[in-house]
Amino acid sequence: MDILAIESSCDETAAAVVQDGRIVLSNIIASQIETHKLYGGVVPEIASRKHIEVINQVIDEALTTSGRTMDEIDAVCVTYGPGLVGALLVGVGAAKALAYAKDKPLVGVNHIKGHIAANYIAHPDLEPPFMCLVASGGHSHIVIVSDYDKYEIMGRTRDDAAGEAFDKVARAIGLGYPGGPKIDKLAKEGDPFAVEFPKAVIDDAPYDFSFSGVKSAVLNYLNSEKMKRKLMDKQSDTQADAAERSPEDDLAGINRADIAASFQEAVTGVLTEHTMKAAKDRGITKIALAGGVACNSELRKKMTEACEENGFEFYMPPAILCTDNAAMIGSAGYYEYIKGRRDTWDLNAVPALKFE
Repeated sequence: MDILAIESSCDETAAAVVQDGRIVLSNIIASQIETHKLYGGVVPEIASRKHIEVINQVIDEALTTSGRTMDEIDAVCVTYGPGLVGALLVGVGAAKALAYAKDKPLVGVNHIKGHIAANYIAHPDLEPPFMCLVASGGHSHIVIVSDYDKYEIMGRTRDDAAGEAFDKVARAIGLGYPGGPKIDKLAKEGDPFAVEFPKAVIDDAPYDFSFSGVKSAVLNYLNSEKMKRKLMDKQSDTQADAAERSPEDDLAGINRADIAASFQEAVTGVLTEHTMKAAKDRGITKIALAGGVACNSELRKKMTEACEENGFEFYMPPAILCTDNAAMIGSAGYYEYIKGRRDTWDLNAVPALKFE
């Protein structure tokens, strides 16, 4: 069974053709990173317009690369939430138009379920039940996948998602957008134990996450270091020198690599620790990793080592399937389809779609 899948929840326009939920015949991604770098983050209105500009070409390329025509496609699957409403609407509109024109079944897919399903593509032997840590720019969940359409949330973020915290800290230390890959790279040059940043533990919800505290701790540390530097330089600075000082100058003398490494240590440490605790408490021995933050080399290392130490089987997709892509939506959509899901022409974008 061949699924045409479309993904446009944020700043990647993607289309793929996936066979039987596991075999990727094509996976085309048009990234907007270079555009949004200019603004230090994703600008929703610009993202929506860029999706409109390229979505037809991306879909055409996915079909051509797969060797399939729309007549040979069995169903059309599309991300309908969560995400940026304008961006989602472009993908949903394209999917509905194609499904209507070619009289194909339409299946709406939850973006988070797509991230989990990336593991089915990367590991054809993986079947439920298993536990999955989903860590991305907008979401941080520990999920028990008891069947292809049955999920139980064990833990979730109470505030910032892990990826969101990475982006905010990267901006604070002058790395820019996208923050995750840049912190990962810089952290390799630093000492992960140079600064002890907090790891939040929530008493009544031991598997939940909170990353606003560690983000604030980094900002407070930076401000403290900047103030110390200003006091030291006060007598040598003239008024003109102070006026000409740039934001980059304020970071001079601060070891950004140590901050990046210490912050990364705190975040990846708590993600791994909570996942291991949840798995032990529920007696689950198969663990998977998913989401954009799953590209982080330190998180991959920590999760691999923790699973080996506890005798757990560990699964993680390659980086191309961790970031937003349509192949994962095709996989999730396939399992939704065979379980009987069909959407009608009133399918709409749901930017705050719940994961349940």
